[in-house]
Amino acid sequence: MKKINIGIAGYGKMGKIREESFLKSKDVKLISVFDIEQKKANNDNIHFCESYQELIESNIDAVFVATYVNIAAEYVFRALEAGKHVFCEKPPAMNHDELKNIQEFQKNSNQILKYGFNHRLHYSVIEAKKIIKESSMGKLLWMRGVYGKAGSIDFHLNWRNYKQFSGGGILMDQGIHMLDLFRYFTDDEFDCLASYMDAIYWDIEHEDNAFLILQSNSGVLSTLHSSANQWRHKFLLEMTFENGYINLDGILSSTGSYAPERLIYGYRELEDISKAMGKPTQNVSYFEKDNSWQLELDEFINAVRGDSTIHHGSLNDAVEVMKLMDKIYLNKKSIQ
Repeated sequence: MKKINIGIAGYGKMGKIREESFLKSKDVKLISVFDIEQKKANNDNIHFCESYQELIESNIDAVFVATYVNIAAEYVFRALEAGKHVFCEKPPAMNHDELKNIQEFQKNSNQILKYGFNHRLHYSVIEAKKIIKESSMGKLLWMRGVYGKAGSIDFHLNWRNYKQFSGGGILMDQGIHMLDLFRYFTDDEFDCLASYMDAIYWDIEHEDNAFLILQSNSGVLSTLHSSANQWRHKFLLEMTFENGYINLDGILSSTGSYAPERLIYGYRELEDISKAMGKPTQNVSYFEKDNSWQLELDEFINAVRGDSTIHHGSLNDAVEVMKLMDKIYLNKKSIQ
């Protein structure tokens, strides 16, 4: 079967991560790259373009957009207009308004568009979704999420922290994954009841901490703390149901600093007042491999070839999470 020719726009950290996934696939071939700063690809067989226009006019079938957020939506739209399939990293845009012309264009387009929300395809998340679908847990009552990183000694220099390049800070950069998981596990949309955010440690333009209270259309209350000064990296998503609970504790990453990745679940035992109340039997699973990048690529490839549709990171997923982001930032209050 003919390989899908790929071009990458943005050859930074994420562009190179995607390149690694291409090398593991027999279905795609990276042939061209464009980056505003770098002028040479890792492989001499890859053509380095002088402009984005040259990239989308090259002999490619699909574009992977891994750029600054301020040009992501523009690049997606131009690639779709040029007849290319598109995979775009999160965040999908600076705000929801930037996605409206893409929404309009896609109404009459056959081009595949997928956004990168790889956390959905971590094995702990996949298994948690299976448990929820079994319905033995009953109704979801509430969720609580914490996603924090330590930044780095030069964190204040990162482009993501400045309004010229990004529509938001740590919430937009990292917390967006947790918001997407809230939507994924509930199959519902959320409103923002309260948002408190500020730069309380780092000297940056955007927030380094965000504290949110959200509520789904069906009434599920959720809280999220997204932080850039969680000195010990932490990923934790707790979900409590009528009959039990599911916790996602830790997640595998390239640095390994959020590991181990664990799925913990148990069923309430209120009936045994003497012993088990408040300490039910737990089931714990550890996951030692992260194939999320490859699974994302596989879904994109299958959609391009007409064998399936986009289930994770669809245009609707991008639109809805950005609508929620707009509400959060519009209603934000300062912590200090």
